[in-house]
Amino acid sequence: MAYIDGFLTPVREECKEEYLAHATVIMPMMREFGMTRMVECWGDDVLRGQQTDFYRAVASEEGESVVFSWIEWPDKAARDAGWARMMEDPRMKDMAAPPFDGKRLIYSGFQPIFDSAGEMA
Repeated sequence: MAYIDGFLTPVREECKEEYLAHATVIMPMMREFGMTRMVECWGDDVLRGQQTDFYRAVASEEGESVVFSWIEWPDKAARDAGWARMMEDPRMKDMAAPPFDGKRLIYSGFQPIFDSAGEMA
């Protein structure tokens, strides 16, 4: 079964196109390093909770949207190898700074336990 890296980050509303351009630049590298799918989702109907919510999770500020994204890999071994290769790739040093505050980016790896496409762990 696939392995998923999930991400949540705040991005200034006026930086939406810049964020998309960043994703478009990095996507071919990620594919080269083994990812099978990358999905970027701009917050559209993100509710504000009474106790916690996506905005609080990333310390979102006025004028920022929350972006939820994920990268799908064939398995955890491919993910680990892919990230290692990417961090060593010299192209990463030449890449422009991302249009978000990396200190407020949340990311983690997830092992799927149910997939409506029919595959279950």
